[in-house]
Amino acid sequence: MIRQRHRIAALVCFAGDLGATLLAFLAAWFLRFEVEIVPLTKNAPDFGRYLELLPVVLALYPVVFYFHGLYQARSNRSRVDEAVTVLLAVVLATVLLSGLWTWYRPAPEPGSLEPFTYSRAFLALFALLDVVLVVAARVLLRSLLISARLHAGRLQRILVVGAGKLGLEITQKLLAHRDLGFEVVGFLDDDPGKSGRSFHGVPVLGTLRDVDRVLAERKIEQVFVALPLEAHKKMMRVLQTVGGECVEVKLVPDILQYAAIQATLEDLDGTPVINLTQVPLEGWNSLIKRVIDLALSAAGLLLLAPFFPLLALAIWLEDRGPILYSQERMGLDGQMFKIWKFRSMRVNAEASTGPVWAVEDDPRRTHVGSFIRRWSIDELPQLWNVMVGDMSLVGPRPERPAFVQEFKQRLPQYMLRHRVKAGITGWAQVHGWRGNTSIRKRLEYDLYYVENWSLGLDFKILWMTLRQGLRYNAH
Repeated sequence: MIRQRHRIAALVCFAGDLGATLLAFLAAWFLRFEVEIVPLTKNAPDFGRYLELLPVVLALYPVVFYFHGLYQARSNRSRVDEAVTVLLAVVLATVLLSGLWTWYRPAPEPGSLEPFTYSRAFLALFALLDVVLVVAARVLLRSLLISARLHAGRLQRILVVGAGKLGLEITQKLLAHRDLGFEVVGFLDDDPGKSGRSFHGVPVLGTLRDVDRVLAERKIEQVFVALPLEAHKKMMRVLQTVGGECVEVKLVPDILQYAAIQATLEDLDGTPVINLTQVPLEGWNSLIKRVIDLALSAAGLLLLAPFFPLLALAIWLEDRGPILYSQERMGLDGQMFKIWKFRSMRVNAEASTGPVWAVEDDPRRTHVGSFIRRWSIDELPQLWNVMVGDMSLVGPRPERPAFVQEFKQRLPQYMLRHRVKAGITGWAQVHGWRGNTSIRKRLEYDLYYVENWSLGLDFKILWMTLRQGLRYNAH
């Protein structure tokens, strides 16, 4: 039922996005060529030529939206976050559309020898209107969906068995998905201290022995059993009782407390298997991210190539030492690789100390090194690491093996950050957790990225990185 309602909500959003995009396309034409919000320099083109573009638009934009995670159910995404994701998706789709029509040259209009070109002003208007209308449509459709279910009496009445940590967690998530039509009626719990109390606005209706009465009195349609492992016998009694009633029964296993990233249910020849470390960055998502990494890193290397010789000369002139510096780091699935940097410290800076953290105003730095580390210019050779597949543009910063051995002893979940490729920049870095800062906070932000990855989040991190100017070095 939950999956089905997620699909219905996603389908409603998809239909709304298509309708909003179509309306934005037509409105952009009207404003550009009928109202002439931007003055025309020649006669308005035939509307039919733009209609030829419409099927490409209606196919391209939803695909980009999909890969930005806009059709996935996420209770922790606010309307502002969704609006930002829509903006990023529309910008990317518009860039792709512009590239397509640059590559595809339509035949000249009748009576003209010049090749037909689409209006850039039209494209800008369309992108702006599409962002506004898609966001507005999503807000309106969700409100209508909730209202329709309320008036049609289609809210699923849910009873949660267990008002402990697990029960409260599942209730909070159910309440966050009001657009899916869930109504949590109450809890059942044997703890005397919880009798008559409310949690998240949901009352405790009795003990586990009252399950028959509550099912009948409250017209319950779904029962979520969320009891701890030590209450195994009570759980079995409840399951036997509700199994004889016409209600849906869902078991929330307490083992999910050990799921550090995400948990998914897999099937092995009919035997259900719970995967406790599922990450969203797999399959097609991984392929799309790799394509973007290749394109942007190649563009970055080409753009910066003229400046690299000048920087190399400055580094060499100071102490006649090597230009580049390589260091072993741990990446995806614990694999080791050589990370590349422009050398910013004296030759053999760690010969007497061994691996140590860099500190502010580190005396081991050269004069040129102090400048390039301040602006993270020393990290630019890692674009090559991205090109060859050792790293990604965005991901948790890779650590030295000596530090990894230390951190994983202190923080049991530390190795989970290696479920994705290491990055030049990351969610922790753009929030200031870089270099010699709290490892615990950095891990918290890294795991958030691993669990909530989307193309929209990647572009958001890249934008925040450029906006901050890479001012703080990433060590």
